Amino acid sequence: MNFWKNLSSLPEWKSALESSSQKPVLVLKHSTRCSISVMALDRFNRNWKPEDAELFTPLYLDLLSYREISNAIAADTGVEHQSPQAILLKDGIAVLSETHQAIRIENFRDKATEMANG
Repeated sequence: MNFWKNLSSLPEWKSALESSSQKPVLVLKHSTRCSISVMALDRFNRNWKPEDAELFTPLYLDLLSYREISNAIAADTGVEHQSPQAILLKDGIAVLSETHQAIRIENFRDKATEMANG
């Protein structure tokens, strides 16, 4: 599935952070060399539903290529860097963060639905 939008520059990150005031943003920080990270990405891809795109904007960050963006995410959100890591942002604030085997799209889906309802 290719629903991910690649995050590959600091200006893109700043724009995503700002856009989270209109719609939540989900950032998946992925390492192509880590089996746990590969497993987390695969689980996201298998469990993705088209309606998830209405709940949040999914962004994919290749940590090996763009570590400076990961550092900026940690600095801007106050969420300590982990790998793999998924962070849901709303209004520029991290409202849910999960790492390693705990990463489940269902949790992000539930949190985004909860915020949309109120």
